[in-house]
Amino acid sequence: MTTAPSPARDRYAMPFLVAVLVGCLVALVLGLYARLHHPTGFALDIVGFSSALYAKAWLTTFATAFAVVQVVTGRRAGKRDAASWIAPLHRSSGRIAILLTVPVVVHCIYALGFQAYSTRVLIHSVFGCFFYGAFVAKMLSLTWRESMPRWAVPVLGGTVFLGLIIVWLTSSLWLFTSKGWHF
Repeated sequence: MTTAPSPARDRYAMPFLVAVLVGCLVALVLGLYARLHHPTGFALDIVGFSSALYAKAWLTTFATAFAVVQVVTGRRAGKRDAASWIAPLHRSSGRIAILLTVPVVVHCIYALGFQAYSTRVLIHSVFGCFFYGAFVAKMLSLTWRESMPRWAVPVLGGTVFLGLIIVWLTSSLWLFTSKGWHF
């Protein structure tokens, strides 16, 4: 005996699918643009860092630390018994994490482009685009929260976190372990 899908389940399918597809489109456009345009080679120059690579590595490391705060506070933010400071800390840490990645992605896309000369660099390029696509999907799911299944925001948030962790592992951690832990 076959049963028809429930109307409530169907109601959630389209907004979630649209959010994911828009996120995929953003990741694809970033990747295509980064691959097709001619890299400028101009370096990100932030006072206090010895090079553009270290500026990007430390900004990504700080963003990753704020993303860890996001994960920890996200588990408590929606609970009724959560402390009043949890939700604002959760939102603020997410905003700071994303803002810290903006100069990094601008430098990566404009100065370097989408690179694939080694497995590590290819994974880094793919997951850099994936990270921003997942971020867009998560932001859309927050905007359309009433139309989303309850699991959508945590799953998409975890996807954003996974993307950032892979970007950090293939860039910052690689730089720190191969060239040293300095500014």
